[in-house]
Amino acid sequence: MASDNQPARYRMRQRMFSIGEDFEIEDAHGEPAFYVDGQVLHIRETFVIKDTSGREVATVRQKLLALRESMTIERDGATIGTVRKAWIAPLRDKFVIDMQGGPDMVAQGSIWEHEYTISRDHEPVAAISKRWFSLTDSYGITIQPGEDDALILAIAVAIDEMAHDPDEKHQGE
Repeated sequence: MASDNQPARYRMRQRMFSIGEDFEIEDAHGEPAFYVDGQVLHIRETFVIKDTSGREVATVRQKLLALRESMTIERDGATIGTVRKAWIAPLRDKFVIDMQGGPDMVAQGSIWEHEYTISRDHEPVAAISKRWFSLTDSYGITIQPGEDDALILAIAVAIDEMAHDPDEKHQGE
């Protein structure tokens, strides 16, 4: 987690989700920081993010019957945000993150290449980059101080799932 003045850095694996895959999100020192439980026995795709003590910090769920591809982010049983693929995004990939009770965010850049920024009010709150790691199956997430790390990681999980879904099973819902 970020200190008062230093950004937090995490490592995720590229194409992290396959049927039933569970994995750890590591901190900058290579230590487990969060655990993602990809739950396959649900009607809709669900990913539960837990801290190292096993406490659920966020749940990412596929939103059913949506006009455009979207996933909700929940905490303590309540929806705190919804990630949607933008209708029109010329030149770059774009996702809109509608937050309940707070300013919305936007993720924009090359989502497929894991090179994008999450911003709120045109100010970056997190950067996602594959360039930080020599391993081809990893990408990094840097989160600015004072941000909700679990929320930003949940947004990254949702974007990764929607952007890299090989069957594009969400399209048209």
